[in-house]
Amino acid sequence: MKTKIINILIPLLGGSATSAFAADAAMQDGGGPLVWFFIGFVALVVIVQVIPAAILLYSMIKAVLSPSETATVANVPHTKK
Repeated sequence: MKTKIINILIPLLGGSATSAFAADAAMQDGGGPLVWFFIGFVALVVIVQVIPAAILLYSMIKAVLSPSETATVANVPHTKK
């Protein structure tokens, strides 16, 4: 039984090693247009998320650096009925 498993595994492992060597030469050209489209799409998503984050950071810094608000007491005259 052990020799059957070894006889099956040797061709499977040998066959998978050839695809690993072929994959090295496939990326020599820098990728196709779909790869660049995907990279551009990811960059667009990052930029779209940076804009609200920058607005929020600006608002937080503005609130921290602004002078604190003081509470004012309203002077209302008391009237008797």
